[in-house]
Amino acid sequence: MRGRVQLILKLACCAAACALIFVSACKREQRSFRDSPPAARLDSIAQSPILPGTPDLVPVRNTYEENAYAVSEGQRLYENFNCVGCHFHGGGGIGPPLMDDKWVYGSEPQNVFQTIVEGRPNGMPSFRGKIQDPQVWQIVAYVRSMSGQLSSLVAPGRTDDMNAKKPEQSKGKEDPKSATLPGPAPPPQTGGQKQ
Repeated sequence: MRGRVQLILKLACCAAACALIFVSACKREQRSFRDSPPAARLDSIAQSPILPGTPDLVPVRNTYEENAYAVSEGQRLYENFNCVGCHFHGGGGIGPPLMDDKWVYGSEPQNVFQTIVEGRPNGMPSFRGKIQDPQVWQIVAYVRSMSGQLSSLVAPGRTDDMNAKKPEQSKGKEDPKSATLPGPAPPPQTGGQKQ
């Protein structure tokens, strides 16, 4: 009888240890449905060194970048707001690619937020008033995941509708570099034919 009680106690301890490990490993999927977005306002965010002078960059911590659900929601919103229409699935098209290490207007979350809300010259429309701030921050998290700026634990999986690129969680981190806007196209040549 005593051996049976000891066996039951050992099994109970093992089960409790397994349950503790299982519960502590569930942090990735904690979902906070009333998570407030970062408190950055647009007037305190510097766009990039392209501006005259040297404005100080106000760092903003995007808490959505640490939440797998928020990043996957950003992926869904990226598709639904037709970001793929210009940026395709991150590889660039009409708009610049989002999967490489070249960031014209800055790679920090506040720079990407500003780009989405304010727009940029030569094509990027402003989404001010069209997308709510929490949704913009989710899109920001997804956009940064495309170039490997987020942990692979929160990066969304590849969608089944488009298999043209590797899933975000398998991409190595890119070191963002400042890039410049492309120069004007050369003027068309007129006149006679060259011999």
